[in-house]
Amino acid sequence: MTDNRDDGLEERRKRLSAELAGKRAEDAAEAKRDAQSEESRKGMALGLKISSEFIAAVAVGAVLGYLLGLAWPASKPWGLIILLLLGFCAGVLNVLRAVGMVAPPTSLTEGRDKNGKGSWR
Repeated sequence: MTDNRDDGLEERRKRLSAELAGKRAEDAAEAKRDAQSEESRKGMALGLKISSEFIAAVAVGAVLGYLLGLAWPASKPWGLIILLLLGFCAGVLNVLRAVGMVAPPTSLTEGRDKNGKGSWR
């Protein structure tokens, strides 16, 4: 009688062990999917940030050029053209900085000692 009981317990233990292994495999697969979707969201966020910075720089340049044309009619087409091109260049520079191909500008206080004197490197 104890052999039957031990056999039943052993069989249940094996079945539960197999179910547990299946659950662990499912959890690992779900964690992998979550990590991939997190990377995808990060990439999408970076793309939206970069594109919005670029569009904003071009739009600001165009608006400033248009307002310059209204304020000073002699520069009507040239102010818009020049500031639009400057906005485009600023947008490209922002994109390059965000991607890491260009170093961000250093602050004016960086590289100074506590007395405010600049240090040469």
